Amino acid sequence: MNTLILLQAVFLGVVEGVTEFLPVSSTGHLIIAGDLIGFSGPLATVFEVVIQLGAILAICVLYARKLIAVAFGLVDDPASRHFAIAILIAFLPAAVLGFLLHDFIKDALFTPTVVCASLILGGIAILAIERWRPQARFSAIEDITPLTSLKIGFFQCLAMIPGVSRSGATILGALTLGVERKTAAEFSFFLAIPTMLGATVLDLWKSRHMLDADYTAVIAVGFVAAFISAIVVVRWLVNFISRHSFVVFGWYRIVFGAVLAVYFLSR
Repeated sequence: MNTLILLQAVFLGVVEGVTEFLPVSSTGHLIIAGDLIGFSGPLATVFEVVIQLGAILAICVLYARKLIAVAFGLVDDPASRHFAIAILIAFLPAAVLGFLLHDFIKDALFTPTVVCASLILGGIAILAIERWRPQARFSAIEDITPLTSLKIGFFQCLAMIPGVSRSGATILGALTLGVERKTAAEFSFFLAIPTMLGATVLDLWKSRHMLDADYTAVIAVGFVAAFISAIVVVRWLVNFISRHSFVVFGWYRIVFGAVLAVYFLSR
């Protein structure tokens, strides 16, 4: 197996793990990173989706106690049922639209131009939301109403556009609906589990004819790199948002998007 490909897989896995749960767009960064190192094409797109499971496994490990408690409390604990229903309701919009629009999104939107525009506009949105967001009304996931969960789910659908950021859309969308900052982030973490698992299964099924043993090994390397880096970043992010706003990410997106736009236009 080519050592360079394995190094590229590690690099992209770290990019995925670092950016997946930050409001900066992991897909956008992967598209850009893949373009810069020459890791592109149909199999690269599959790789970028599947290694997201490494980041999801990090959430399952970090929040294992909460997930196990919810699973065992579904029968006789109203709070656990409310938690599970809230995540399920928020997942439904992306599940339906993702299934219907999967091929169009892959074919038409996965381009550097779309990513650059989404990064800049998303950064502006973060700055605006942080300035004018309403007072928090929901301090725990168990307090979030079904209608609010559904609205967060529709915000998540914006992330089907590469560069928007799934975590950014759900976290900032939740903030506009009155969800407390740390709760919004954790809701986004848990919502990522069914959303990204579903996206990965769909991509693997549609691309099953292209996969072989060597490429499976490349995916496994990226998966491990994404898992380890995501654990570090999620721990840091939860601590960071307890004391700071998302404004720094808004400015980062604007500057990064502008630099990338200049880079791609000048090639």
